[in-house]
Amino acid sequence: MNEISFVEHLEELRTTLIRCLIILFVGFFLAYAVGDEISELLLTPLREVLSGENKGKIVYLGLLDKVLSQLQVAFWSSILLTSPFWFREIWKFIKPGLYDHELKAVRPFIIIGFILFCLGISFGYFIVFPFFFETLTNFGVANVEATIGLKDYLVLASKVLVFLGLMFQVPNALLILGFMGMVTKQSLRSWRRYVYVGMAVAAAVITPPDVITLLGVWIPLIFLYELGILGVALIVHPYLAKKWSE
Repeated sequence: MNEISFVEHLEELRTTLIRCLIILFVGFFLAYAVGDEISELLLTPLREVLSGENKGKIVYLGLLDKVLSQLQVAFWSSILLTSPFWFREIWKFIKPGLYDHELKAVRPFIIIGFILFCLGISFGYFIVFPFFFETLTNFGVANVEATIGLKDYLVLASKVLVFLGLMFQVPNALLILGFMGMVTKQSLRSWRRYVYVGMAVAAAVITPPDVITLLGVWIPLIFLYELGILGVALIVHPYLAKKWSE
């Protein structure tokens, strides 16, 4: 562990943030260059549902909708596409503040974090999207054609995928904090009610105003938090107990 002053620590934080912003800035233009392909990819699950029994069409409602949706898709996609690079910058910032035994314990979870990020995106795209599009289009009155706004859908889909990718980091983050001695299984269990409420609020913010979609995002988040607690109890505590006894 390297000892640095508070000012040096703030300087390192500023440098890390600037690097992350540059990475996202470059990623934005790269994502914008292939914006049509990304938009088509995001539209595929919805189009598959609308091409079945649930007839409908995707439309744009304003002259600038296509432009605005392309810009927002590029922004959210840049976060996804550049994730290995800003993950690396965050790790470089955290690394000097760890003791040797913490460093050895935490290092593997950086790779796991990226894998979980990809799993969160895949979970949203391949499981959440098809299930909830099908559920919502079948809900209520039948024989009504759906008309879906292009901009609203693309922005929502992008935000949900980024949100799920980040939320899948919950177990990983709890394990890292556990190895750093900042949380224990007892403290995590005592925070349950507050964390659940916070997750419900976050799910409500990024999902449409319906209970089914909210629960579809909220319940996996609860599972991830509980998985993190289990990981702290079964992995972190035995590891630290062994280190302290040496």
